[in-house]
Amino acid sequence: MFFLNAIIKNIAPLFIATSPITSYADQIYSIHKTRSSAGFSLDIPLIMLVASILKIFYWFGAHFSTSLLIQALLTILVQILLLHVALTNRAPPAHTHQPFQHALAPAPRRRPYDFWQWRSTRPYWSFVTYFTAGLLVLHLLLSPTRLFIPYTDLLGMIALAIEATLPLPQLMANWQRRGCKGFRPSVIANWVVGDTFKMWFFFASAKGEVPWAFKACGIFQATCDAGLAIQYLVWGDGPEGVSGAGREKELRSPPPERDGFAMEKMGEGLGAGSVGIEMGQLPAYERR
Repeated sequence: MFFLNAIIKNIAPLFIATSPITSYADQIYSIHKTRSSAGFSLDIPLIMLVASILKIFYWFGAHFSTSLLIQALLTILVQILLLHVALTNRAPPAHTHQPFQHALAPAPRRRPYDFWQWRSTRPYWSFVTYFTAGLLVLHLLLSPTRLFIPYTDLLGMIALAIEATLPLPQLMANWQRRGCKGFRPSVIANWVVGDTFKMWFFFASAKGEVPWAFKACGIFQATCDAGLAIQYLVWGDGPEGVSGAGREKELRSPPPERDGFAMEKMGEGLGAGSVGIEMGQLPAYERR
């Protein structure tokens, strides 16, 4: 057991520090290769950028493990690149390709001030810049005071709570459709194995090296990831006919009936003053 703990404690810091690259490199490459970020949620860079920036400022009060600090720094760099690639290859609004969607499907829920749903790319970078600058000003103002440590502890709790909510949208989506179609089992396996590895490192580390905020939020996130694994084991892809995440149903107008009562009634209304026009394979009629 002592030998296994020693291995975990020596390998885990490298694994944790490089996890932002191993987790999102394939996603960045896929968007760049296909020239489309359709199906990718821009909320992921938002959550990870906010949480990681907060953790950077939290470190000045908690001085937690260096590997966790490197992880936060790499996460910021990777998520900035991911956000840039996703915005550059963002798909146009759905209604430009599906003219009947506004009548048959509810419009996406609008957020106050269209937050993080802007069509222009500039507001995204402005938000990240102003958010970081605001935290820097507060850091400089509070660092000489007795409020600095409680302030940084609060930042840490907010950061880790935000990061821990990442699995919740997928949990809710799977629950609503009673299936995990569209969510790859390899991702679930990687999350569960990664959580196991991370939690072992958290609780095997020396006292004070990993704050309890990391441990508490890590337990919550590991529980959510275990819930995803249970959903997949119980439901699999779900019942037949359930579409996967990110897939859209194709909207078609019903074809006209060429025989039968409907065409007979159409024929009654067409007299000698009508002319037939071929449109593709179906006849259309125009009155002269």
